[in-house]
Amino acid sequence: MANTSGESAFYVSTPIYYVNDAPHLGHAYTTVAGDVLTRWHRQRGERVWYLTGTDEHGQKIMRTAEAHGVSPQEWCDKLVEESWKPLWRHLEIANDDFIRTTEKRHTERVQEFVQDLYDKGEIYKGGYEGPYCVGCEEFKTPGELLDGEDGAKLCPIHKRPVEWLQEDNYFFKLSEYGQRLLDFYDEHPDFIQPASARNEVLQFVRQGLQDLSISRSTFDWGIPIPWDDKHVIYVWVDALLNYATAVGYGADQAKFDGTWPANVHLVGKDILRFHAVIWPAMLMANGLPLPGRIFANGWLMVGGEKMSKSNLTGISPQQLTEHFGVDAYRYYFLRAIPFGQDGSFSWEDFSARYTSELANDFGNLASRVAAMVGKYFDGALPEAATTEQAIADALADTVARADKAIGDDLDFAGGLAAVFDFVKLVNGYLSEQEPWKVAKDTSPEGQAKLATILYTAAESLRAVAVLLNPVMPATSEKLWASLGAEEHLGALSDQRIAEASSWGRLPAGARIVKGDNLFPRLES
Repeated sequence: MANTSGESAFYVSTPIYYVNDAPHLGHAYTTVAGDVLTRWHRQRGERVWYLTGTDEHGQKIMRTAEAHGVSPQEWCDKLVEESWKPLWRHLEIANDDFIRTTEKRHTERVQEFVQDLYDKGEIYKGGYEGPYCVGCEEFKTPGELLDGEDGAKLCPIHKRPVEWLQEDNYFFKLSEYGQRLLDFYDEHPDFIQPASARNEVLQFVRQGLQDLSISRSTFDWGIPIPWDDKHVIYVWVDALLNYATAVGYGADQAKFDGTWPANVHLVGKDILRFHAVIWPAMLMANGLPLPGRIFANGWLMVGGEKMSKSNLTGISPQQLTEHFGVDAYRYYFLRAIPFGQDGSFSWEDFSARYTSELANDFGNLASRVAAMVGKYFDGALPEAATTEQAIADALADTVARADKAIGDDLDFAGGLAAVFDFVKLVNGYLSEQEPWKVAKDTSPEGQAKLATILYTAAESLRAVAVLLNPVMPATSEKLWASLGAEEHLGALSDQRIAEASSWGRLPAGARIVKGDNLFPRLES
């Protein structure tokens, strides 16, 4: 998934999130993943564009605002400025843009896109009658509903009764795109990932597609249909177009050409069909290139239930960062849960991984090396007498594995496992070589061996700082400073993944300083 398109940016998007409530762990999970992916590609030396934002139209937002006694716009403004943007800053999310679907740069372009489809004969007026989930903002088919009490039919995601809608709406001719979509999926087998998501979409499309209602006429909180202001554009049509409007569609052709199509749309699996079926069909209808990949991450689970406020299992990310710290938070969810699968969060597992992997393996290694260089060489990194080829070779393998896993495959857990296997290897090397004993040998041979051991460990940490910078930026900066690397190698953000495996980059004489523990002991 390397960016080979010349000047075109490596473009990654999160879903735009509903602002009916404050963000929870599930939102942060996807956004951190996108941040790590885009930071990794920046560290490859690529031009990157990372987009996130908020979805602010639709019946769900309108009802939430009414329940709080404010207008929908006031509600959205408050949530975005007081909850969403501050959380992304807190979690060190380095997004290049934050789009809101109530912004003029979006609403006007959406109207133009829909007008184009209408002018091309892709949209017609008709009647709709059937079940609708306001929580999903989605028209449901009877076959996917669950049975509730007193004959009620429930949304399979929210477990709440659906509403029965009967409206005269405008429809997009989605049914005409089934075979074109299937042909595209066949020609681009990596378009939908993971494989379980691809299989779900294939099965859905093969059953036949129905035309899509692209307007609503029973409420007015939305973007007006340009040729009929009694209707507003269906919120999902509005929302999906953010990926194009945010990068200049219809307004800045140069920016659009240099960014579109997106390389990766990150989505939750509950909104997969919108992105893997409706979105590409809309783009096909308007003659625009399709994105490179739709990647559906799984759900975070607590007690077997999807983590969200609607299921009363929502946990604020700040509750975890206050205890574990931001970098540990970023690390944990990507290390513990294979991306694309459902995963369970537990405080106990987080605590165990923090102590074992971060504090004991990684943090303790950094502390030991700095302390021994300080004690035995007055803080000046000694010159190695020889190259420990086994460690150098292991580093080269680690960089290759991590780069492919994280940068290409979105296998964050696998990439982090590779890095921490290397950390364990270096810890084992120190335990085996016992530099504290070697230091007692004051002969030239003994001191040369000690120098080689400590140089090997410090040079290994230099590479680890580069590899972990996209995941734990603050911690990696502390380690980079501790190694005295910036004076000789430049800023950590300027280091390239491909060069991390070049052995011997940290020069002898670098000033090694033991700072505070990278991962202090947790308070019980």
